[in-house]
Amino acid sequence: MSTVTIRPLLPSCRRANLNFRDRTEILLKPNYINYSIKSAPNARRFCSFKKLQKITASSSTSTSTSTSPATSADTTPVRPGDVFFKETFPLKRTHAVEGKIFVRLQKGKDEKNWQLSVGCNIPGKWILHWGVSFVGDNGSEWDQPPKKMRPPGSVSIKDYAIETPLKKLAEGDVFDQVKIDFDTRSDIAAINFVLKDEETGAWYQHRGRDFKVPLVDYLQHDGNVIGTKSTFGLWPGALGQLSKMILKADTSQSGIQDSSSESSELKQENKHLEGFYEELPIVKEIIIENTVSVSVRKCPETAKTLLNLETDLTGDVVVHWGVCRDDSKNWEIPAEPYPPETIVFKNKALRTLLQPKEGGKGCSRLFTLDEEFAGFLFVLKLNENTWLKCMENDFYIPLTSSSCLPAESVQEMLIPGKAEETTQEVSQTAYTAGIIKEIRNLVSDFSSDISRKTKSKEAQKSILLEIEKLAAEAYSIFRTTAPTFFEEAAVELEESKPPAKITSGTGTGFEILCQGFNWESHKSGRWYMELKEKATELSSLGFSVIWLPPPTESVSPEGYMPRDLYNLSSRYGNIDELKDVVNKFHDVGMKTLGDVVLNHRCAHYQNQNGVWNIFGGRLNWDDRAVVADDPHFQGRGNKSSGDNFHAAPNIDHSQDFVRKDIKEWLCWLRNEIGYDGWRLDFVRGFWGGYVKDYLEATEPYFAVGEYWDSLSYTYGEMDNNQDAHRQRIIDWINAASGTAGAFDVTTKGILHSALDRCEYWRLSDEKGKPPGVVGWWPSRAVTFIENHDTGSTQGHWRFPGGREMQGYAYILTHPGTPSVFYDHIFSHYRQEIEALLSVRKRNKIHCRSRVEIVKAERDVYAAIIDEKVAMKLGPGHYEPPSGSQNWSFVTEGRDYKVWEAA
Repeated sequence: MSTVTIRPLLPSCRRANLNFRDRTEILLKPNYINYSIKSAPNARRFCSFKKLQKITASSSTSTSTSTSPATSADTTPVRPGDVFFKETFPLKRTHAVEGKIFVRLQKGKDEKNWQLSVGCNIPGKWILHWGVSFVGDNGSEWDQPPKKMRPPGSVSIKDYAIETPLKKLAEGDVFDQVKIDFDTRSDIAAINFVLKDEETGAWYQHRGRDFKVPLVDYLQHDGNVIGTKSTFGLWPGALGQLSKMILKADTSQSGIQDSSSESSELKQENKHLEGFYEELPIVKEIIIENTVSVSVRKCPETAKTLLNLETDLTGDVVVHWGVCRDDSKNWEIPAEPYPPETIVFKNKALRTLLQPKEGGKGCSRLFTLDEEFAGFLFVLKLNENTWLKCMENDFYIPLTSSSCLPAESVQEMLIPGKAEETTQEVSQTAYTAGIIKEIRNLVSDFSSDISRKTKSKEAQKSILLEIEKLAAEAYSIFRTTAPTFFEEAAVELEESKPPAKITSGTGTGFEILCQGFNWESHKSGRWYMELKEKATELSSLGFSVIWLPPPTESVSPEGYMPRDLYNLSSRYGNIDELKDVVNKFHDVGMKTLGDVVLNHRCAHYQNQNGVWNIFGGRLNWDDRAVVADDPHFQGRGNKSSGDNFHAAPNIDHSQDFVRKDIKEWLCWLRNEIGYDGWRLDFVRGFWGGYVKDYLEATEPYFAVGEYWDSLSYTYGEMDNNQDAHRQRIIDWINAASGTAGAFDVTTKGILHSALDRCEYWRLSDEKGKPPGVVGWWPSRAVTFIENHDTGSTQGHWRFPGGREMQGYAYILTHPGTPSVFYDHIFSHYRQEIEALLSVRKRNKIHCRSRVEIVKAERDVYAAIIDEKVAMKLGPGHYEPPSGSQNWSFVTEGRDYKVWEAA
C-alpha cells in the first residue's frame, strides 16, 4: 500500500514515567532535553520510522597519505606516480535518536472549553496531521474541524484533514508542540491524528492505526484509543500540575439512535471527559555517512608493498585485518614486523589502532607487506557492537598491479557469486494433480455445505481442522504410494499430458514465494529488466513463484495508487518489458503473480463540487463506482463492505458494472501479460465474496490477499492470546470460500515478540499448535517476516534486527507457503536462506506439513516437521531425540539449528 495506510508501527508502548537507556527515571523540565544520538540495540521495541534521515559526517577532503612516526617504513613518503591502486569506499551505519511523544487532554478556561496538546521532544520538522469525527459518523471517518478550532499555521488537506506544524510555544521550550482548543458543546465525537516527520516523510501512528482521542463515552474501542485510563503527572515544561477533572454525565440512555439530530442530543448527555497525560516512546533512525580511502604502491627501495589506509572517522578506530595469497580470499596473518599498536586476535587476524590525523580530522595508518601476498582483507571496528564492512562483506584490496581492477569490479568481487545451478528434481505433480483436484473440489463442496448450516465459529473452526487433517493424510498417501519415476519417464509424461488445471488459488502446496521488489525498486526506471537478469538465479535457489510489483500507471511511483488500469506503463517499465520479464520467469520454471489494487482507484477528473471521483481511460466510471460512506469522495454507490482507505476513492464492488469490468481487466492481464496469479492489495477494504467472484473468473494458479490489521496489545505489550486476530484473517479467507490464501500477519507479529523478548513460549498456542493462521488453516497461510511495507525504506513494522534468520528458519521449515523478501535474498543472509530453501525442497515440506511442537519455553522453541526435519530457535538447549530415528545436523546460525532425519 501507499505510505499513508494504517500500519502497526508501535510494537511496544509505555505510559508515563518511562525507563531510559541509562536506566534513570527522568522527568523532563524546561532546562533539560532528553535527546541524544547513540546506538540503540533495543530500539526495535519502540516505534520505528519508515525512512532514514542522512547525516553526513564532517570529513577531510585530502587524499594524501598520513604517516606514523613509528618505523622507517611508516615514514616513507608516498609518491603519487607510484600508486597503482587508489579507491574511496563509503561507510554507512545506523544510529537511533530516542525520544517521546506527549499527549495531554486538559480543561481550558472553563468546563465547557478543553484543550488537547501534542508534543515531541526530538528536534525536527514535525507536522500534526489531524481531523475529527462527528457524532453519527460511521467507522473511522475523518472530517475537517471547525475553523475556530484550527491553530494558527494550519493547512487544509483536501476536505478531510488539517496539517498543523509543531512549534516551540515559548522561549526556552525544549520540545515542539501544538495545542487544539475545542468546545465540549460541539458535535465532535473524537479527535484523530497521526504525527508526520516532515524531514523524512515518516508517519508515527498508534499501534498501527490513527491516534483517537474520544470526546464521548459511547465510541467503540478500536485499539487505537488513547487516554482511556487516567495517568496524571507533569507536562514537560512550565505547564504545571494537571488536576484530575471529571465531568459527571447522565448515562441512563439505553442506546444511541441512528438519526443525527437524536445523536446530537444524546452526545451532550454522554460527554464524560477525563483529563489525561500520556507518553509514547519513539525512535528516529538516522544514517551516519563516512568514507575510508585506500591506496597501494610499491616501495622501489625494498620491493615491499605499501598500503595506506585513512578515514574521516574519529576516535579509537581499529582495523581488523589479514592478507591472502590468491582469489580464494582465505585470511592469514603475515609475518612480523607489524605497524605500531597491533595485536594478534585468536591467531586468525591482526588488529591495528589507527593513528589520529593532525587537527583530529580522521585517522590513518601505513601497512608494509611482503610482495608474496595477493590481497589485503579488512573490516573497521568502532566498538564491540559496531563493525563497518563493504556491502556486508570484508573489504578486499588487491596488492599487485596486475590484479588491480576498476572500482566497480572490486566492489562486484565483494558480492557473493551466483549459486551453481543444482540438478532439477523431477516433479510428480502431474501424476497426482488430477486426483488432488478432485479431492479439493469435494472438500470445498463439503465445507460450503456445512458452513451454510453452521452458525458457531467454534464449529466452523473444528470443520476446518478436520479438513486440514484429511488433506495432510491425502498428501502423505500420494507421496508414499505414487510410483517412482525415472527422469526420462517423467519428462515423457510431462510432454504427452498437459498439467492439470489448479483453480483453488492455492497452487500445488509446495510453492516457495519470492517478493521480487522493494519500496525503492521503481527508482531505477527499468526494474523489470533488472529482475529479468536475476530470473535464472532465483529459480536455481529454489523459488517457484515470483511476486511482481504493481503494473498499472499510478499517481504514486510505487504503484499502489492506480488510475488508468489498462495503462501498464509504470515506473518499473513498459508493457513490453513486463511481458518480457514474465516470459523469462516462465522459461526458468517459475510462476508470476501480479500485484493488483482492487480496493481503490485514483480519479482523472473532478465532479461539479470539485471532488475527484470521475474516472477516465478505458474504464471511465462515474461516482456510482465510489462507495457512499467515504465522505472524502462523495460517492453515489452503496456503503462499503470493508474498511475505507482515505487517500483515494474506495471502489464499490457491489455494482454489477464494476465487477464485470474488473473481471474483464483481470482476464486481460492473464491473457495479455501472462500472469499466473494475484497478490491482492488491501483486501480489508471489501468483502471476500467479491474476491471469490474475481478468482473464479480468472482461475489463478495461486492467489494471496493482504489482510493486515493490528494485533492485540495491552498498554503496548502484546497479549498472550492472538486468536481474535487470526480469526479475522480466517473469516476473510472463508468469505472468499478458500479461493485465496492470506499473508499470516499473526505469525509475523508473534515472532516479533518471541524473538525480540526471548519469549519463545509464544510460538505454541494452548492446544500445542502454531499460534498464527498457519496453526488453523495452514494451506491458506502465506508466512513472511518482511515485505516492502514492513521493511525496505518504509520500515512500518520492521522485523527485530539481527533476528531475521531465526524468522526464516521458522517459516521455511514449517507448513504454510513461505515468502522471502527480495532485500534479504540479495544480502549477507543469502547463504543461510539458500541452505534453508534446500532443506525445505529436499524434504518436500509443503503447506500442509504436520508440526509436532516438542518444546516451547522461555528461551527455546523446538519442533519436528513431517518426522523429517527437526529445528530449534533460541539460545536454550535442544537436541532431537536419539531413538529409532537418527538425525544429522544440516545448518545453523545465530540462535537457530536444523537437523534432517538420516
